[in-house]
Order: sequence, then structure tokens, then C-alpha cells
Amino acid sequence: MELLQLKYFQTVAYTEHISKAAQQLNIAQPSLSLTIKRLEDELGTKLFDRKGRNIELSSSGKILLKHVNKIFTEIENARTEIQAKDQENARTIKISISNPRFLTGLISEYITQYPEIKIQQGIGVRSGILESLKKGEIDLGIAGPPIVDEEIKSCVLLDEDIVLVLPSTHRLAGHSEISLKDVANEPFISLAGNEEYSKFTNELCEKEGFTPKNNFEVDSNLLAEIIKLDQGVAFLPISVCRKHHLHYVKIADIAPTYTVGLSWVKDGLLSPSVKDFRDFIISYFKDNYQMFKVP
Repeated sequence: MELLQLKYFQTVAYTEHISKAAQQLNIAQPSLSLTIKRLEDELGTKLFDRKGRNIELSSSGKILLKHVNKIFTEIENARTEIQAKDQENARTIKISISNPRFLTGLISEYITQYPEIKIQQGIGVRSGILESLKKGEIDLGIAGPPIVDEEIKSCVLLDEDIVLVLPSTHRLAGHSEISLKDVANEPFISLAGNEEYSKFTNELCEKEGFTPKNNFEVDSNLLAEIIKLDQGVAFLPISVCRKHHLHYVKIADIAPTYTVGLSWVKDGLLSPSVKDFRDFIISYFKDNYQMFKVP
């Protein structure tokens, strides 16, 4: 018993006429008659009785029609549910970032403009973001420095200025800029959970001839508290300093910047929603470039 056979039977049952049913189904009348005959043979019962020039369902035919209607109702329900799920998936954007600050401000602006979009955001290390992109677990990734891989397409979102943060009561707080050598013996406070950024800041110090003595390794919120307690100095992106109202000075001579990139699978098929969000992110950072630069 096949779905096509059942569809033919259902059409004949409602038209009560082989010729009319054949016209609706756009098939030859003998072919339709043969299909009904085979279905009757398979079930071992007559499905239609003759009534003049027309036909009508037999008692067995009425039973079969009731179940056939249920079958096609369930098939239509499945189709509707699948389409709804596909539409939901098309509106869902999966993104992983190495630091929450990369979407701060941006995400609320986007959702305000596109309230029907669903965003699933995760936090991951750069290597994990790369792996998730390749596995198809996420659509987009933001990491610093930008991911470089033959299977991945990346674009630079920003080159953010890095400054030296210190307590307002620090002996060097009055300077507009200082050399890293001036703080070589100071205790440092580093950002936790970001190996790439820690590597970047350690290299800044090593180029100046010293290894930083990291007394604390905390997130940016705790870092702000500890700095205000005069427990050390720290390298921070300028946007973080502005958010937490921290006292900072420029780093003389080297003027370091930290590059952050947006990535996606090079040959991957992005949904229209993902493409729109990708373009929105790029435009947002371009329009707000000064947020990440020292005046």
C-alpha cells in the first residue's frame, strides 16, 4: 500500500466518479481504475459499489477513507511543523565570542531593529571558536586576534588601543603617558580566561626587557575593584576603561593595539539572517570606531 494509491483512492471517494477523479489527478482513467483494483485486491475487499453511472463507497471503503484522511492530515501536520522549524532555524543566529564586551551595546541595538531574530551566544577561547565554526555548531565567531585558517573567512572589526591602567593615587598617575620600563617592578593584574590576550600583553613587556609579575588574574569587573584598591597596574582595552571609569595613561613609544576579527566558514551557506547580522556587526564597529581609540 503506497501513499500515491491512497491519494488516488481519496480523490475517487470524494468525486464518486472515476472519470472526474482521473481528470483532477491528471492521469488516464484506465490507469486510475487499475490502481483502485490493485488496492482492493491488496485489502481483499471491495471499496466502491456501483450506483447508476456513479460509484459510492462501500462499508469497507468508508472505513479506509476515515483512516486515509487521518494519514494525510498527519502528513500535512508534519510538513507544517517541519516548515515552521526550518523558519525558526533560519531566524536563529549562533555566535561565539572570546569576550562578552564584543557584543555589548551592539546586541541590544540589533534586537531592537530585528525583534523576530533569535540569538544563541556562547563564550569560547579562540581555538574553540575555530573548531565550532568548522563543525557547523556556530554561524559566526568573534576573537582576537582574528582567526587565520584556510577554511575560514575573517575580517578585522577593530584595532583597539591598549592603555596602562593604574590607581588615581599612583605615583605615575599624573603623567599623560609613561614607558613600560617605568612599571617593570610593579605588580600586574591580568585578565582571566583569555590566553590570547595574556600572551599579547606578556609579549609587550618582554619586548621592553621584563616579565610582568602577575599578582592577580581576574575578570574585568573584579579587575576594576582591585585596581582601585591600589593593588597593581594592568593592560586594558580603552573601551573597558571607559566602561568602568578607570584611570589610565598612554603607553609611550609603542602605542599598542589589539586586533579583533569576525569569522565565518569560507564556503559555508549562511542564512539571510546570519548574513544580515554579520553585516550589521561590521557596520557597527565601523560606525563606532572612535569608541576603541584613545583621544
